[in-house]
Amino acid sequence: MCGRYTLAVSPARLAARFGVAPLDVQPRYNIAPTQLAPVVRVNAGAREAAMLRWGLIPSWADDATIGARMINARSETVLEKPAFRTAFRRRRCLIPASGFYEWQTTSAGKQPFYFTPVEGDLMAFAGLWEQWHAPDGAVIESYAILTTAANEMVAPIHDRMPVILPPDIDALWLDPTADAARLHELCLTPPPVKLRAYPVSKAVNQVRNDGEALIRPLSG
Repeated sequence: MCGRYTLAVSPARLAARFGVAPLDVQPRYNIAPTQLAPVVRVNAGAREAAMLRWGLIPSWADDATIGARMINARSETVLEKPAFRTAFRRRRCLIPASGFYEWQTTSAGKQPFYFTPVEGDLMAFAGLWEQWHAPDGAVIESYAILTTAANEMVAPIHDRMPVILPPDIDALWLDPTADAARLHELCLTPPPVKLRAYPVSKAVNQVRNDGEALIRPLSG
């Protein structure tokens, strides 16, 4: 699964990479479930960047708490699960990220590792978004990150990882009329992106912690 990630680029860099108007965002080094974070989507026929809540709340949900359990959607079953299948066909999004964390089980407990691209400072996770109407009339827009089998870099640490899309797939992924079956096939292959990985402080385990120190390599 993907339970924490980072986004530490300027609004101008984000806008240039995804072809959207600049969004006023600050560097984030510990984005966690239920928090707001940027996604890129097509809405009303136009591409936009918007702040959505991480943890997809299905339109049919009785309350918003279910979103905390819907932070990831497994690519292998996304077309079967009631919570995700319609969003996969109609409401796909790109999730900008600079890197992500995974935890390796060791004799001393779970050790966090940070994964970030070897080249560049920004990548796009494949995502889904949904709109939920609360009984009091409030509207919450939320998203989930698609995951797949780990590639050769991530596999020694964890067996799952986010689906990372190359830039030349952006337009196709965001097109609500695109062939969902073709896009589903793309999600089933471990991402070929080259990543570097290193252990980091367990301070990332605490949601309240944020800051560049979280992605510094652990000494020793």
